[in-house]
Amino acid sequence: MESTIYIVVALVGIIIGFSISKILAKRAEGKKINEAKSKAEIILKEATIDAENIKKEKEIEAKERFLKLKSEFEEESNRKKNQIIANENKVKQRESNLSKQIEQNKRTEAELESQKENLEAQMEIVKRRKEEIDKRKEEQTLALEKISHLSASEAIDQLKETLKDEARTKASSHIKDIIEEAKLTATKEAKKIVIQTIQRTATEHAIENCVSIFNIESDDIKGKIIGREGRNIRALEAATGVEIIVDDTPEAIIISGFDPVRREVARLSLHRLVTDGRIHPARIEEIVAKTTKNIEEEIVEIGERTVIDLGIHGLHPELIKMVGRMRFRSSYGQNLLQHSREVAKLCATLASELGLNAKLAKRAGLLHDIGKVWPEEPEQPHAILGMELAQKYKENKEVCNAIGAHHDEIEMTSLISPIVQTCDAISGSRPGARREVMESYIKRLKDLEALALGFEGVHKCYAIQAGRELRVLVDAENVSDKQAGDLSFGISSKIENDMQYPGQIKVTVIREMRSISYAK
Repeated sequence: MESTIYIVVALVGIIIGFSISKILAKRAEGKKINEAKSKAEIILKEATIDAENIKKEKEIEAKERFLKLKSEFEEESNRKKNQIIANENKVKQRESNLSKQIEQNKRTEAELESQKENLEAQMEIVKRRKEEIDKRKEEQTLALEKISHLSASEAIDQLKETLKDEARTKASSHIKDIIEEAKLTATKEAKKIVIQTIQRTATEHAIENCVSIFNIESDDIKGKIIGREGRNIRALEAATGVEIIVDDTPEAIIISGFDPVRREVARLSLHRLVTDGRIHPARIEEIVAKTTKNIEEEIVEIGERTVIDLGIHGLHPELIKMVGRMRFRSSYGQNLLQHSREVAKLCATLASELGLNAKLAKRAGLLHDIGKVWPEEPEQPHAILGMELAQKYKENKEVCNAIGAHHDEIEMTSLISPIVQTCDAISGSRPGARREVMESYIKRLKDLEALALGFEGVHKCYAIQAGRELRVLVDAENVSDKQAGDLSFGISSKIENDMQYPGQIKVTVIREMRSISYAK
């Protein structure tokens, strides 16, 4: 019974709770609806306000746009109105000017008309006087023709021919005299200057080659230099960059290498090692390093002494060092430093004789072969390399041009350039100055003769004066005088393009005409 009551009470409680929760849910939902409505009203009011603001702003913008367009239109109208007024003023001014000009032209026409009448009257007077003069001239001409038995045209022609012949004779004689005098004077002066220059320059001439001889007291020292299994000689060759030849030559060791500086370093190092007596790889490297440093100092000292002796100032230290390196360089057996000193003195003498800057010429003469001692191996001529080095170290433009042009690699732009080229040829082509290997020397002479024989019309040719001159004999029947001159130029051009030689080669073409007959 009690359980039934409990159940009924529980059901009643559940029903009451459900009803209460439903009522509360309805109230909450009504509250949310009211809040949503209030929010919607607020949003609607705000949208209405924003729309009103936008509408006012657009109205203001439209008014401003209207006022701006109105102002622009008024300004454009005023501008066009002013332009129209200005154009009207210009038209009025032109009309006024035209009216004045028309009036002036009318007055000018009247004046010209009167002047024309005066000129016509004067022309009539001149015409009558001219007729009178022509009549008198004709009468005089007829009288002269009767006296000379020649017409006027014939007399004029004879006079012209006489004057032409006389003028031609005098002109040719005068031109011939001038040419002969110029040739005589030029040849005489040129010989005088060159001979004086050569006579005033005296230098020593050195001959070097690609090997140096190191003399020793006894052959026992050769074993020490070679070392155990050749380690000493290999270390020496590796340190100096030369080849040490130890053969059966008594009391001598041959040092071979194309770089004379390296050969000198090797020779002095061997001398110090033999004198000291301690010969092993470590000692060799130490001695070679000291000797190399001493040689570098000697190179600088030689360069400084050279520029001081020649009186050259302001030379860059690197250029002075290169001048010193010339002492250990030779060309065709001619010592490069002696050659450069000789060229410098010749240039100074020639420049002073010609009234040019002797100091600048001496500077260019000393530096003209500076490209030969550049330690690297460039792929360009030594003249161009020397010019670039001189430009790098801020040398004078005339000096740079003389260096680059002394073998015609570039165009000469100063008077010093041909002087340097001439003095270089004098120093290099002088007998005994340079030395060539006999085989290459004979081969060059044969190639020279063969080159000339390859031209059409050449009968014989001879290389004389140690290859400094080529005499070419041609057939007189096949080659004319003009063709002989062209042949000489062609042979010289081909020699320049195809051959290498020191100095210059003179090409002489000889054309001899012989007429032979027999009396029987």
